Amino acid sequence: MEGWTADVYFKKRIKYTLNRHPFQFDVAELLFSSHDIDIGTQFLIRQMINLEPTPTTILDLGCGYGVIGIVLARLYQEADVVLSDKDLLAVAYTQHNLELNRIANGRVYGSISIDDLPARQYDLIVSNVPGHIGDLAIEEDFILKPLTQLLPGGSYMFVVVHPLKALVESVAQRHDLLLTLLGDRGGHAVYSIMRAEVSP
Repeated sequence: MEGWTADVYFKKRIKYTLNRHPFQFDVAELLFSSHDIDIGTQFLIRQMINLEPTPTTILDLGCGYGVIGIVLARLYQEADVVLSDKDLLAVAYTQHNLELNRIANGRVYGSISIDDLPARQYDLIVSNVPGHIGDLAIEEDFILKPLTQLLPGGSYMFVVVHPLKALVESVAQRHDLLLTLLGDRGGHAVYSIMRAEVSP
């Protein structure tokens, strides 16, 4: 971005293209997947091209430096996109990358899970679930809490590494969740959890 001076944490600029949409992401050394865009992130994004119905409110939970939310904001330009992360360096780099990619329909917040986000609901929530925060934190902060922010008929789409599949499926069974496996390859699995429509 013109006029931007790299800070002491800056590592590199990553270029990424999806469906002829070019993106650039400046990355800090200390953030997840600073060498390149994570395979799981790319796998999840490809499951969200041409979603029907078109999402109008999107939350990218645990956004890192902003890849998923920024790509979705470009693909769904009428949507209001919220990105969040517990790491303030991630929040700062996401804000910068929103500006770098000229994304006008995205905002970023610092938040542990959904705890510090503005009170609202979304028709699409997305996440690359962190694999090393412990089973209880994953269950609470990255499976159950996000579901409370879904609109009826909304979808939570997320990717996990293979060692977390058993946990995800166990949580879904214990809580009677509408879990669907959308894709499984390269050591990653993409799931969706739907929030049931409210009966008239």
